[in-house]
Amino acid sequence: MSVEGTWNLSVSTPIGTVKAVVELRERDAVLTGVAHGAGEEVPLHDLALDGDRLTWKQSVTKPVRLNLAFDVTVDGDTLRGTSRAGRLPASKVTGERRTAPGDRA
Repeated sequence: MSVEGTWNLSVSTPIGTVKAVVELRERDAVLTGVAHGAGEEVPLHDLALDGDRLTWKQSVTKPVRLNLAFDVTVDGDTLRGTSRAGRLPASKVTGERRTAPGDRA
């Protein structure tokens, strides 16, 4: 299964819904990615795909500095799961693939 492409994410946090765009690429069997949101671009770390389960970590500085851990299930062009920031309660994550590699936006 490929998770490559551009994904529109929605994260339901206690302070409101946060929108982000995640770009995932695979080269030589290595998955890499970056997230765009709140005026910043951050690399994704520890990206792992196990069956339909995708996990990664990222740091953000806006609106506050947080280290986030994502754990989502991919189903075709949609994903859903959670994002955790340290000891804070998990936030619900949903997403939709906007484009896949080779697609024209």
